[in-house]
Amino acid sequence: MLNLLLQGAASEAVQVAAASTTHALGAVGAGLAVIGAGIGIGIIGAKAGEAIARQPESTADIKGNAIVLAALIEGATFFAIVVGLLFALK
Repeated sequence: MLNLLLQGAASEAVQVAAASTTHALGAVGAGLAVIGAGIGIGIIGAKAGEAIARQPESTADIKGNAIVLAALIEGATFFAIVVGLLFALK
């Protein structure tokens, strides 16, 4: 009888630990997505600045392309944040 109670308690503890690990990994994934997006947008800004310094006459084209690329990165980041938070809050 005691053996069955201990087995039940141990299996419940394993399930709780697995659930909390999944929650933590979801939150870590959301954080990594934000960090990656920040780095990516920073690189886009730096390279756009370098391109404008080299060819000032094409400033409008370079700025437009940089804004579109940054928006695409932000969209992917928001998706990754939502998926990460869904795992974290599940």
